[in-house]
Amino acid sequence: MGFTDLPLLSQIKGRLSWLDERQRVIAQNVANADTPGYVSRDLNQPTDFARALAAGGGGVRMVRTSAMHIAPAGQVARFESRAAPDSETTLDGNSVVVEEQMLKMAESRMAYDAAIGFYQKSMQMLRTAARAPGR
Repeated sequence: MGFTDLPLLSQIKGRLSWLDERQRVIAQNVANADTPGYVSRDLNQPTDFARALAAGGGGVRMVRTSAMHIAPAGQVARFESRAAPDSETTLDGNSVVVEEQMLKMAESRMAYDAAIGFYQKSMQMLRTAARAPGR
């Protein structure tokens, strides 16, 4: 088992990829700020276990944890974007408010920096634990 197989690190990597995808969606919103009829989009928050169970089967997916397992049918995209109109819509139907998108971008950036810091500290802790005694 390598370092990358640890559940903690895989959760951090999942969070980082969600944040990366969210930044991409926000950048699309900003790029289309002047496009008539464009509705801003955002990613759904990653589901937590309790919310996935409450959703009743639709939120819980099978995961292949071994090559010996049968692959789940119909792999679903990891992240789904949804229409998320900002606080106002212009006369041409565009619902992108650049200031709100910049706030979302800054929020995502802070969360990304925090996750990177947590990843680095986790790796530092693992390196310390793997070091020979007395070094």
